[in-house]
Amino acid sequence: MKTLRILLSMAVGSASVVYATTAAPSESTGFLTYCFVGFFAIIIVFQLMPAMVLFAGMVKGLFSRPEKSSTK
Repeated sequence: MKTLRILLSMAVGSASVVYATTAAPSESTGFLTYCFVGFFAIIIVFQLMPAMVLFAGMVKGLFSRPEKSSTK
């Protein structure tokens, strides 16, 4: 009797999992998904602009002649 009660409670408890997985997955992406991805794309672009300016300054500093300083 105890085994039957355990098996019955296991069967009833797992029934919700079976019904949860029967739905077909949605293939379409919504408007909020595009907004979410676009927001992070904007962040990346705005981080790349100062990085390019700093990189250009570094390259310019590496390949330019050093300034002559006259100290007396």
